[in-house]
Amino acid sequence: MNEIVERIRTELLNNADDAVRKSAQRFFKERVAVYGVKTATVGKVARRYWREVEGLKKEKVFDLCEELLRTDYCEDAFVVADWVPRLADRFEPGDLPIFEGWIERYINNWAKCDSFCNHAMGDFVQMYPECLPKIVGWTGSDNRWMRRAAAVSLIVPAKRGKFLPEVFKIADRLLADEDDIVQKGYGWLLKEASRLHQKEVFDYVVKRRRNMPRTALRYAIELMPAELKAEAMKRE
Repeated sequence: MNEIVERIRTELLNNADDAVRKSAQRFFKERVAVYGVKTATVGKVARRYWREVEGLKKEKVFDLCEELLRTDYCEDAFVVADWVPRLADRFEPGDLPIFEGWIERYINNWAKCDSFCNHAMGDFVQMYPECLPKIVGWTGSDNRWMRRAAAVSLIVPAKRGKFLPEVFKIADRLLADEDDIVQKGYGWLLKEASRLHQKEVFDYVVKRRRNMPRTALRYAIELMPAELKAEAMKRE
């Protein structure tokens, strides 16, 4: 294991708290690997070690990231989620297979998925929108985390009013997904899109409300006025 990765993990272990570890499990249906380090502390560790690695070649930083992801611990994945967006000015279209591989192999809970996809993938797709068809294609994966990643990778761009056609395309492809973690993902995406495209999202939801799972629908309309929420929740 790389010496930097070893030092990061040692510092995280030294900051672990058993009460935090036990508490963290409450937020997941599946068992997760956590040291038990508070989020703020993980952020401080990530930023401190970033000063050591920022001068390295991007490929070397990616190698360190993969080592951290391979440990399976959430806190190590959160360090990766902190580092990768800091490399945005060095992103290239050819980085997508690397990110896709990480999601496929190492993402196994919603916290890892969202922390990486919101900003790292969100930054990437805004820089290289020509890669959007590939990300939309993740909706057809057998891997629930790839399907959720398709949605949450567009959260930040959607909040800024971008990529509405792709937002709807992803939602359409995930509409009947039986996995609630995926339903929450695309419902969240629609909610963020509604900030600047309320009418379009409302019309989208109303047209599909008979087929859209209640979980996704409630997420999608969360920011809307009460009268629009009531209309959207009608099933007749």
